[in-house]
Amino acid sequence: MDQKLQMAGTQSQLEMGSLAVNESLHEFEDESLFSPESVIQKMQPGHISEYGSAPGGFQPGGSEMGKNVVYKSIKTVVFSNKLNALIPFGPLTILVHILTGHNGLVFLLSLLGIIPLAERLGYATEQLAMYTGPTVGGLLNATFGNATELIIAIYALRNGMIRVVQLSLLGSILSNMLLVLGCAFFCGGLVFYRKEQVFNKASATVNSGLLLMAVMGLLFPAVLHFTHTEVHYGKSELALSRFSSCIMLGVYAAYLFFQLKSRKDPYIPLSEDESQHGENEDDHDETPEIGKWESVIWLLIMTAWISILSEYLVDAIEGTSRAWNIPISFIGVILLPIVGNAAEHAGAIMFAMKDKLDISLGVAIGSSTQISMFGIPFCVVVGWIMGKPMDLNFQLFETATLFITVIVVAFFLQEGSSNYFKGLMLILCYVIVAASFFVHEDLPPEDKSSTP
Repeated sequence: MDQKLQMAGTQSQLEMGSLAVNESLHEFEDESLFSPESVIQKMQPGHISEYGSAPGGFQPGGSEMGKNVVYKSIKTVVFSNKLNALIPFGPLTILVHILTGHNGLVFLLSLLGIIPLAERLGYATEQLAMYTGPTVGGLLNATFGNATELIIAIYALRNGMIRVVQLSLLGSILSNMLLVLGCAFFCGGLVFYRKEQVFNKASATVNSGLLLMAVMGLLFPAVLHFTHTEVHYGKSELALSRFSSCIMLGVYAAYLFFQLKSRKDPYIPLSEDESQHGENEDDHDETPEIGKWESVIWLLIMTAWISILSEYLVDAIEGTSRAWNIPISFIGVILLPIVGNAAEHAGAIMFAMKDKLDISLGVAIGSSTQISMFGIPFCVVVGWIMGKPMDLNFQLFETATLFITVIVVAFFLQEGSSNYFKGLMLILCYVIVAASFFVHEDLPPEDKSSTP
């Protein structure tokens, strides 16, 4: 009897002990499940330490996990955007070029094929910037923000098509300032037609000042050339362009430092109250959708694919001009900017319709500032390295168009508010610019190949 009681006591103690162990295990699991470190690790893409590894470094199903990561990455990057339906036009471009060699068709197909790649390049850059912090992220956005335009420009520069480089970069500025910003104001004004949308006037003023400085950099070489007041004909203009380009690059670097160090987020209006400030910070505090190295790999893939299609695009420009009976100036200023600005166009409209005009301005005016103060001077320096006489003399007609556009947009931004009527006026201004370049015959520039 005593033995039975002893065995029963021992069994009850074992049951109580197992219950205690189970409770402690559950508590440990709860703590590990809801601890901030584990939550952060689970939010980070590519984190597989919980399921993909075991003690001692043994990784069961490692190849299967790798396949799942690749599948998830492809699904996120390639199949999550409707614009990616245009991606097949890229391989079709190469096929048509090999089989027919029809320049007009190759140009059209490559134009359509580059549009989704440019958007995905921007997406990969944004994802990588989330891992690098604000400073490096800002530099990444500055480098890859208009990478499509720069890749096309460098290929054209390598082929000696200096006017195509100048016209495409000029067209990208005009498209962002008039068409993209105009559509953002117009669509945002229609959604919020009962009120005037407001944006940060201080940030818009800084960008307007930079754009005017870029106009000044383009104006002096043109005036120097057409007034025939060069000290050394054909050399002073090029030397001034290269000197001004170095200054503009320095100013843009200082502008980046000012934006990244002086303010936490340049897209948050200074005049808003603290609650709105906190709300906007929450909007920008997003979780990356793909891993850091996935972003790098996709960035390289998109850049390489854009480079391949850009070569076909540039080679087909002159043939397309003859086949379609369209001036090269119209192709460079109006058609080529569609490639790089399609994604920005959609993004600016989307943010404006959510009453986030500061972000729309950052997309439209910020991109124009980036091209004028970084893209154009960068191409001059690259041409200098290549031995190509790329300068800042964009000819009088083009320089005057840019000057008037900057003045008009600066007047529209000075009040710090927008409505659909302002957007409509900007869109119609772009229609006038497009019509002007359609009837504008671009005279061949004087030969500068003899200049050093």
